[in-house]
Amino acid sequence: MMTTTIIWTIVILSGLGLLLALVLFFIAKKFKVEEDPRIDEVEAVMPGANCGGCGFAGCRAFADAAVKAPNLDNNYCPVGGNEVMKKVAGILGYEVKEKAPQVAVVRCNGTCENRPRTNVYDGASSCKVKAALYFGDTGCQWGCLGCGDCVAACQFGALSMDPVTGLPVVDESKCTACGSCVKACPKGVIELRNKGPRGMRVFVSCVNRDKGAVARKACIASCIGCGKCVKTCSNEAITVENNLAYIDFAKCKLCKKCVEACPTGSIHAVNFPIIKKKEENNE
Repeated sequence: MMTTTIIWTIVILSGLGLLLALVLFFIAKKFKVEEDPRIDEVEAVMPGANCGGCGFAGCRAFADAAVKAPNLDNNYCPVGGNEVMKKVAGILGYEVKEKAPQVAVVRCNGTCENRPRTNVYDGASSCKVKAALYFGDTGCQWGCLGCGDCVAACQFGALSMDPVTGLPVVDESKCTACGSCVKACPKGVIELRNKGPRGMRVFVSCVNRDKGAVARKACIASCIGCGKCVKTCSNEAITVENNLAYIDFAKCKLCKKCVEACPTGSIHAVNFPIIKKKEENNE
C-alpha cells in the first residue's frame, strides 16, 4: 500500500511538472518579444565601460535606445567619442554630427594657500557626507571639500588629489568626459568643457557666489564679480550672475584678455604655449 502511494505521488507530481512546463512553453511562445539584432551589433562596437556617461544604465541600454531612436541627435557615447558614434551610425544607417571633445575641469582655486582653514572636520571622509553636515573647513561654502569623491567615482583613473593644494587634478590624457566626477561632486565644482584647439581653454576657476568682499576674505583667488572681464571681452563670452563670472566656451576666442584683466587671478588659461620674452641686450 505504501509503495503504491509513493508511485502514484511520483506519477502525479511528474504529470503536474510536465503540464506546467508545457503551459510555460506556450506562454513564452505567445508573449515572446523579438529583439532587434542590431542591438547586439551596436553593443559590440561600444567601449563597454558601462559608466552611464551617455545617460543610460550601460552600453546595452544605450544600444537599445539608439536602435529605437529615429536619429542619433540625442544619443552620444562620451567614452567612445566620435569614432564609436561613426560606427554606430554605420550600423543603423544614420548620419551623425561630430562633437567637440570635452574634458573635466576643476573650477576651484581654493588651495591650502589661497583658502586658509577655519576649522577641522573629523567625520567620514566623504564630500557628500561632509556637505550634508556643514559647509566645509574654510570660510568658503562653495569650493572643493577635498575628500576625493570625484576620484573614487572615476573609472578611468583620470583624477587624483594633490596633497599640496588639497584639490583634485585631472589627467587630460585619461579623461573620457563621462561626467561621473561631475555627478559625484556635491558642490558642483567640476564641469565638462570643450577641450579646445590643442587643449587650450580659458575658464573661471571659482564657483563662489558670495559678494566680492566676503568671497575675497574666504579665498584670495576667488571671483569677486567685479565685471572687468566682461568689459574686456569683445566676443560677449562672459557673463556675471550672482556675483560670479562665467565664460561660455562656445563663444570664447581664447584671446586671454580676461585673464590679464582679472584682479584676483581667478580666470585660468591652460595649455597655452609659453612665450618667452626676449631679453634686451645691454651690451
